[in-house]
Amino acid sequence: MKRFLFVALLSVLAVPSPAAADAATDEKLSQLTGKIEDLIASQEAQRKRISELSKEIDNLREQMGKPSGNYADKEDLKRLGEAIKEVDKKRLEDYDKIHKDLLKIGNLASSGGSTPGPKRTIPSETPPPDKDKVSTGDKATFEPYVVQAGDTLDAIVQAYKAKNIKITVAQIMKANPGLVPEKMHVGQKITIPAP
Repeated sequence: MKRFLFVALLSVLAVPSPAAADAATDEKLSQLTGKIEDLIASQEAQRKRISELSKEIDNLREQMGKPSGNYADKEDLKRLGEAIKEVDKKRLEDYDKIHKDLLKIGNLASSGGSTPGPKRTIPSETPPPDKDKVSTGDKATFEPYVVQAGDTLDAIVQAYKAKNIKITVAQIMKANPGLVPEKMHVGQKITIPAP
């Protein structure tokens, strides 16, 4: 009976031949093996990528932990503060100087005077007006004035006025025929007429 059941069971199951079963199994096995190999290769690539990203993150952490070199320490800031104070002090001194100069200019403008030019000096050997007069025929003059650097006829007139000698540019021009004020040179002698 056992044999009969066994044969019946075999006939019912109708198992395909072992050769056909082996070929199908081998094909499925090779497909699965290929898929497993693909998965293993993909997993290995992922591990490499994760390893590279991990190294990159570590490098970034190191760089963030290190100072960049473009920073200032307390001494640098202290020197900078002192330099700024010095610049500000000089700026205030310049402001005061400019303010004083502007006040002087304002005072001159309000008084109607002209801006002061270079100080002109009449030669020191020039005696007072009465003794200084030199008679040249019918005209009395002072000793000749020697032109200095930057002199103009207006400046010379102002210098003589400062010595209480009243003279005009026209009088100097009349006493010095041929004098061209724009072409005066240092060392040139000009006749100064007596008022």
